[in-house]
Amino acid sequence: MHRCTDVVDLLTSIDQEYMLKYDSQHGQFKDEISHDESGLVVGGKHIKFYAERDPANIKWSETGADYIVESTGVFTTTEKASAHLKGGAKKVIISAPSADAPMFVMGVNEEKYTADIQVLSNASCTTNCLAPLAKVVHQNWGLKEGLMTTVHSYTATQKTVDGPSGKDWRGGRTAAQNIIPSSTGAAKAVGKVIPELNGKLTGMSMRVPTSNVSVVDLTCRTEKPVTYDEIKKVMKAASEGELKGILGYTEDAVVSTDMNGNTNSSIFDAGAGIALNENFIKLVSWYDNEWGYSRRVVDLICELLLFVVLSASNSGHKLTRIFHSLHRQGRLRLQIATNGKCGTTEHALVRSTTSFPFLSLPPYIPLSI
Repeated sequence: MHRCTDVVDLLTSIDQEYMLKYDSQHGQFKDEISHDESGLVVGGKHIKFYAERDPANIKWSETGADYIVESTGVFTTTEKASAHLKGGAKKVIISAPSADAPMFVMGVNEEKYTADIQVLSNASCTTNCLAPLAKVVHQNWGLKEGLMTTVHSYTATQKTVDGPSGKDWRGGRTAAQNIIPSSTGAAKAVGKVIPELNGKLTGMSMRVPTSNVSVVDLTCRTEKPVTYDEIKKVMKAASEGELKGILGYTEDAVVSTDMNGNTNSSIFDAGAGIALNENFIKLVSWYDNEWGYSRRVVDLICELLLFVVLSASNSGHKLTRIFHSLHRQGRLRLQIATNGKCGTTEHALVRSTTSFPFLSLPPYIPLSI
């Protein structure tokens, strides 16, 4: 599919070229990159940059960009993010939790998406780690109640030296020298993506002096009795099946740097959890709070596009879920090609690497949109 990418940033393109090329955490960018007066050239593809403080002033309709990722951290409500729609955007994906926009976590509740939703949230990196874990526990044994602690790497909102903080005094202390208790709404947000767990989870954060990779500690009570060995077995099966690519599984004696660059939302650490009894357990799951979350933003956009394509063939959510599940399991590869200029979907072709006799579908599915 022809890709059309535009970026809004108040920094200059030469600043962005340097920042994209060199990254202290993830290393040097592996493709050719340069800049001109209007933006970046990455791998031969031009990415136009805008310097605009008000999203309503961006003429998205002139660029062919239909799906906008709102990642400033400023426009996180439906009303504020909707400003992008005034310029011609069709959908806005907020890469942060939102107070009122519908939240979606891949592998957990993406099937709840409907075509009338224009502004949606990809939730937080911590919610993306916790929700798949909570989903597996709840589906198999019933999650009665739980407390979460995320041991979270420091982020750009923290201080390099002690200073005032608009949030709280602790938040103003030096990030590289302190373990800093902090609040988080990540656990409560699980109740928004799994309604049955609303009011059953809450949590806190411990900001620690590491630059990337975080870990969730979920301590919970279950409705049904379960042994820790049974939990490991079910988590492993989920990581190889329905939640492949979302939930990882490891029995290795890993530490945080081993998870740098891991693309899963959540990596269950089988050797780190414990059980007090058959109804009271502690589960540990890692996540690359930068890389893994970024991959889910892309996955969510692909999910929206796939929904459009399959809905046009009257296939709807059921087929979308089947395709996406098979794709995550590595049992098929989807290529969505569009004709016309970037951003148009006048005609599309979904091509799979395998036939679907159980769905009575050919390997090539022509779709008119």
